[in-house]
Amino acid sequence: MKNAGKAGSSAFRMILWTLVLLAVVLAAAFVATVAGGLILVFSWVLIGLWVVFALFCLYFFRDPTPRVPLGAGLVVAPAHGKVDLIDTTEEAQFMGGACQRVSIFLSVFDVHVQNAPVAGRVAFYKYTQGRFLNAMKADSAAHNENAVIGFESSDPAGVKIGVRLIAGLIARRIVPWVAVGETVGRGDRISLIQFGSRVDLYLPREARVQVRLGQKVVGGQTVIASLD
Repeated sequence: MKNAGKAGSSAFRMILWTLVLLAVVLAAAFVATVAGGLILVFSWVLIGLWVVFALFCLYFFRDPTPRVPLGAGLVVAPAHGKVDLIDTTEEAQFMGGACQRVSIFLSVFDVHVQNAPVAGRVAFYKYTQGRFLNAMKADSAAHNENAVIGFESSDPAGVKIGVRLIAGLIARRIVPWVAVGETVGRGDRISLIQFGSRVDLYLPREARVQVRLGQKVVGGQTVIASLD
């Protein structure tokens, strides 16, 4: 007879597809059970790793208040770290030519908040995209992502002091906290570089540098140079 058996075939197909669906659900439940069991077994390890990460973040983003020195014409460290370069260089963007440079390397264990080297006005800011070479190399300033902040000192009036914030191999974000036209005090917080990095301080050629190579400096506190 015509169309005989088609209803039975439809029933068979529905039974087959529901069987496949049931198998998929049971397999997913089994996988979820196994995965859940593994997560429970290693839960304390995961919690421990998270606690270590949280403590490291709190340590890394610590922000101590510097003991800013008093005195006329003082330039304080713009960053916490080690002085690994003191030389004369060309900085055309803000300093306008030859100037002295004091370069400070920040390891991942140093404070990464930066401080204003002098009291005065923020007169210049320029962000430049670049590479992420190891910031332990002093020439990373020429290639890496960086930002230059220029200050016009109020003591002595009008003297230009530049700070270059340089990203490193791990540091991938420079966060400025000041804008052009803003007035800052010596030692005020001006920016944050996340993870290992470098900060260059540009000084007039007549400034008297008072730090030595290899010296550890404290941002907003250690006197780098005098302008008088």
